[in-house]
Amino acid sequence: MSSGISAIPSSVKPRLSIGQLFNMSFGFFGIQFGFALQNANVSRIFQTLGAELDKISILWIAAPFTGLVVQPIIGYLSDRTWHPWWGRRRPFFFTGAILASIALFLMPNSYVLWMAAVLLWILDASINISMEPFRAFVGDKLPPAQRTTGFAMQTFFIGLGAVIASLLPYIFANVFNISNTAPKGVIPLSVKYSFYIGGAVFLFAVMWTVFTTKEFPPEDIKKWEEEKLKSKGLSQGFIEIVKGIGSMPKTMLQLAVVQFFTWLAFFSMWIYTTAGIAQNAYGTTDTTSKAFGDAGDWVGVMFMVYNGISALAAFLLPMLAAKISRRFTHMICLILGGAGLISIFFIKDSHTLLISMVFVGLAWASTLTMPYAILAGALPSNKMGFYMGVFNFFIVIPQILAAAILGFFVKHVFNDQSIYALLVGGISMIIGGFMNIIVNEDNKETAKEITEDVEQLRTAEHI
Repeated sequence: MSSGISAIPSSVKPRLSIGQLFNMSFGFFGIQFGFALQNANVSRIFQTLGAELDKISILWIAAPFTGLVVQPIIGYLSDRTWHPWWGRRRPFFFTGAILASIALFLMPNSYVLWMAAVLLWILDASINISMEPFRAFVGDKLPPAQRTTGFAMQTFFIGLGAVIASLLPYIFANVFNISNTAPKGVIPLSVKYSFYIGGAVFLFAVMWTVFTTKEFPPEDIKKWEEEKLKSKGLSQGFIEIVKGIGSMPKTMLQLAVVQFFTWLAFFSMWIYTTAGIAQNAYGTTDTTSKAFGDAGDWVGVMFMVYNGISALAAFLLPMLAAKISRRFTHMICLILGGAGLISIFFIKDSHTLLISMVFVGLAWASTLTMPYAILAGALPSNKMGFYMGVFNFFIVIPQILAAAILGFFVKHVFNDQSIYALLVGGISMIIGGFMNIIVNEDNKETAKEITEDVEQLRTAEHI
């Protein structure tokens, strides 16, 4: 089958222009738009619909559980997909975008708690269908020397999308004077309109990548088709997935330890920031009060700051990595991010909280860039999608653990003071930072090549 693009060995793939990097990464702008709306507002929606503080974390288990199931399967399937026009990863971008957009439109119209919980399952599964192949996309398209730049460009769009999405409820309430409060059990209009825009942006951005970027066929199409025939059937596919997990590269297992503590921290933040800030800085737990609405809007501003810093840091981290290595760059960023989370516990002034989020933003930028750049160099090209999906295990397992135990600790140990969950998250992130010491980085890129890619990224400002 011919796609109009010749198969190219990984070692001689051409370096892409900044415009090509833009097109292949822009879909992540939409993905993160939806993801940011979910992270900043779903706990608020759950509380509005009557969820108790100790139950919120259990409701959030949908997010990591869908990732645990969906991403390895999507990775496995996308590795075994090839179409002359659609390519390998783009069919999954397309499908996930349509499903996620529908879920984003429906989520703020939930009228009972169970409906919102089901829609979170659908939304997160749909986001995962689109998101996992985007990680493998970088490994497919770029030569080893340009992969740090590719992940950094993704991180830039992740940050940019999240900045705008996180700010939307605040903008609607404070610029357009749309109400951020509503009767008990009703989602405020400012949140509804934000989700509607999110659904449209998600679909548009992913479709941009789908229709502007082509893919390379497998390097040896005949061998690829033979291997595909051998692995027909769900049972055989499951056996291959289990075998693949058992033969993970050593670097992947080392990064798993770092990921465990890192993502436990971020999940704690996403679940309990709204409740924690409402209690700690605004002095309320009443979901119908203006103070609670203001707290929810301000959490959006806080999340905007950390995502904005992440977008900016995406241009700088490759340069730092070229000087001190990726793993030490990641270590420094996680330690600073953990300190930022811990500081939230002690700060009562809402504006000062933005300083804390600057440090969290550095950790977020590094988390979205460095582990994947390190990992891509340690993976076989024919299983890039699968292993990127399996790598997600070490993101979702700590999230499932956090969902299972944080509610208990908040209620019975922290006396319903959810701000303590952020303190635990900060400590966990610092531990994750120090765990980078055990990571063995197989760096195939020279400092000169990484620095050249940074210079190329800078030209994005002129697009």
